[in-house]
Amino acid sequence: MDVHLQLVESDVSLEGCAARLHCHCLTVDGNGRVKPERLAEFMRNAIVDYAIPKSRLDEARARDAKYNSASAVTALHHEAIGTFTDLSNTGEGGEMLLYLLAERFLKVPQVLSKMDLKTDSRMHYHGADGVYASVNDNGLLKLFWGESKVYADPTDAIRDCLASLAPFLVEVDHEGADRNRDLVLLSDKADLSDPKLTASFKKYFDRTSPLSNRVEYCGIALVAFDAGFYPQDNSKAVADEISSAAKIEMQKWIKNVKNRISTEKLEGFDIQLFCVPIPSADGFREEFLKALGINQ
Repeated sequence: MDVHLQLVESDVSLEGCAARLHCHCLTVDGNGRVKPERLAEFMRNAIVDYAIPKSRLDEARARDAKYNSASAVTALHHEAIGTFTDLSNTGEGGEMLLYLLAERFLKVPQVLSKMDLKTDSRMHYHGADGVYASVNDNGLLKLFWGESKVYADPTDAIRDCLASLAPFLVEVDHEGADRNRDLVLLSDKADLSDPKLTASFKKYFDRTSPLSNRVEYCGIALVAFDAGFYPQDNSKAVADEISSAAKIEMQKWIKNVKNRISTEKLEGFDIQLFCVPIPSADGFREEFLKALGINQ
């Protein structure tokens, strides 16, 4: 990912909060240009991993290996593209970027993809923007609910992202909780590729099992927003200058994050929050749809 995203700061602690903040900016090439188009293409090339259950991908790879072909995986690529909406205000590019940063930067694997649950490509799935999980040394399952927002304004993105994430963390477990539908789906559709590992994982969501009390709810969030420190009018960018400007702006983002965490009463929750300033939120969405070959 470091070909397309430059790490500015990682694991920044927030006073009085368990949350941690990470910041990435777009990289600069040898001609002093940033290339959101290349980032969109990189995201497109990973959509099978994101949108298709791991067991189906393994089956396709095995079939291709048997017949010395690539047709099965290619078919899944086209199927995955078909799950994405063509709506111009789509947030699915942000959800895809969240997935990549969760899996490749934090090394926390996705265990439930919302794309596999959609029944209509033009409809958004009502639930978390993906679910991720890891197990610590004490056997505690850390279940990370995903949420992303790609807005022009960082304050709006932070506010709405944490407000959307909050119910998945703070509500007491009961049948009417916002996360309950996703928990039911996890007990049925969680896919870790290995059948035995998947069966063991599902026990955490069996309400008759003692393991159901060994789940800690956490969050992985992404906010991407317009930033004025990228070059305008074909002027050359300097990577160090972009990084320095982002570090200065981060103080404002951190303040907004802390205020929103306090408002939503999320101080005690492990939340990994990615801030990704970009030249244009609208441009990011347009480039993602263009990379997918989806007509607007």
